[in-house]
Amino acid sequence: MNFSLQRLFDRYSGFLRTLKGVYVLNNLLNSTYLKRNKGLYQQFGLKKSVYSPIGYHDFKEHSTEVPWIDRPDALEYMERQPAYHQFSPALQAKIRQFIQEGYLILEGLVPQQEVNALNQEVEQLLKTGKAGYNFTGRKIFNLFEHSTLASERFFKRPELLELLEFLMGKKVIPFQSLNFMVGSEQKAHSDLIHMTTEPPGYLIAAWYALEPCTPENGPLLYYPGSHRLPFVSTHDYDSGNGTFTLGQESNARYEERIASLIQEKGLQASTFLANPGDVLIWHSNLLHAGSPILGKPTPGKEITRKSMVCHYFTEEVICYHEMLQRPAIIKN
Repeated sequence: MNFSLQRLFDRYSGFLRTLKGVYVLNNLLNSTYLKRNKGLYQQFGLKKSVYSPIGYHDFKEHSTEVPWIDRPDALEYMERQPAYHQFSPALQAKIRQFIQEGYLILEGLVPQQEVNALNQEVEQLLKTGKAGYNFTGRKIFNLFEHSTLASERFFKRPELLELLEFLMGKKVIPFQSLNFMVGSEQKAHSDLIHMTTEPPGYLIAAWYALEPCTPENGPLLYYPGSHRLPFVSTHDYDSGNGTFTLGQESNARYEERIASLIQEKGLQASTFLANPGDVLIWHSNLLHAGSPILGKPTPGKEITRKSMVCHYFTEEVICYHEMLQRPAIIKN
């Protein structure tokens, strides 16, 4: 049986989370998965052990390869792809929007009965203790490991994977899911600081609404066009990282940096007022956030905003976590 220190950390938020050595130990315990990276490290000139800490600035020269959606000629390239012309005209327009604004919305992708079934299953898994929240008290990590429904009809939904693979230009690897019962209220950020790749940009996310999202229950916010901003790494703000430790205030300082960037660029947020079964797909560098929960709970009833967000790396790239300075453990 594979042992993961990360599971022990799910509800722990103390000092041990800042020790790089703890993550190295976790890497060694997951050597079966990480040893696959040796060839990729050689290919991209990374002269480090696959079990060592890893960050954006460990790469002396970054690959010039980028996903086709990030190339200057992306729209022209798209029109030349036979697969693009197999999509409906409506979906073609959404793909064009994704390239220009960094997101697209699939209305009603999942039938209401499947949404209802997943919500019931999440509640049952929480009640029985087979699933639980991490230390934030809001995030349920990798529900797909306990739910075939979550795995097959949401995380690995075939028509979704087909679209994601077209956008990425590579086969996608379902990596991580997060379920929420209430709004995250998380400040603006880019997924790339948490799930990073070399060559850069080979990550994509899909966010499922599992109940109506209203102005009162903390809907998702996103910043159209922000995916074109330069990637903010831990060297672009005062992360507090050292040789052996991670900065305890790294995430807060990163969020401050992003807030100042939003103000500096005059970026305007859009609100995702979704219906159950709607899906928002966003670019790896699109800035997004959880808005404040404005509704007032009544006795015995909290203000919920049930949702599921799924993250996908691609094959043939190095996958790591820039903020935590560790390689991603991909078990697929």
